[in-house]
Amino acid sequence: MEGSRLYVGNLTYQVTSKQLEELFSNYGSVTQVNRVQGRGFAFVEMSSPAEAEKAKEALDGSEFEGRALKVDQALPPRSEGGGGYRRY
Repeated sequence: MEGSRLYVGNLTYQVTSKQLEELFSNYGSVTQVNRVQGRGFAFVEMSSPAEAEKAKEALDGSEFEGRALKVDQALPPRSEGGGGYRRY
């Protein structure tokens, strides 16, 4: 995996950034969590690509708060002004 930023999808709206940080910290050091309010996804940044890969492998498809998580590497922001990271 090239980057250390992950897309995390299929979240319930009640999941907090703190819960995500606690979950992902089991696989390395979490440097940032960006929970998109009113949407069922977030972006989690790990301290290294190796830690991000480890978290992705462990958590993609796993159940969290009653839902199967979708974890994938986040794409860099679009250059045409769309802003923000996006998922693959």
